[in-house]
Amino acid sequence: MSDFYTIDHGRTVSMKIKRSEFICVLEPVTTVADAKAFISAVSAQHRQANHNCWAYRVGETGEMSHCSDNGEPSGTAGRPMLNTLATNGLTQVVAVVTRYFGGVKLGKRGLIDAYAGAVQAGADLEPPTRLVRLEHFVVEVPYPFNDTFLYAVKEHGARVIDTVYTELATHTLEVEEEYLGATETMLKGYGAAGKIVLVA
Repeated sequence: MSDFYTIDHGRTVSMKIKRSEFICVLEPVTTVADAKAFISAVSAQHRQANHNCWAYRVGETGEMSHCSDNGEPSGTAGRPMLNTLATNGLTQVVAVVTRYFGGVKLGKRGLIDAYAGAVQAGADLEPPTRLVRLEHFVVEVPYPFNDTFLYAVKEHGARVIDTVYTELATHTLEVEEEYLGATETMLKGYGAAGKIVLVA
């Protein structure tokens, strides 16, 4: 599975290309509704602009995506923006590029490069954050086996994020997707041997 990334907070970059100003705003979002609301807000803020083109990718793997040329020639703005997000592995993000026309036409190739370049410039402002899918388990462990269990958890790439001590030690484990198979096998093995109880 390929890695996917997002951004922690909004970022803005402005570029001048042949007297036209291109303002790219990137914003983290978690739903399509959030993306559309942000697009509407930016478009309202720049209602005097010639174009407010946009693209978004939402979902763990960017499975929900859409884009718009907003009046630019078909395929010269939204699609290059969306492709740039995808090339960078970015999801859970919306990009809006506002263009204030400066009087010089760029041509189809020039527009594609400008819109894609604006999004790339925004993406390059700061390193992205890798998205990690996490699974959680709750396990009850008898005290005589607790030290052995905690060592095994660490060796299998899992983390203990909470512990409650009563008659048994109850641990909540957090596991990244890449370690999930090994951790599940370990827990099932200990459970079958009667050494632990997998609660959830």
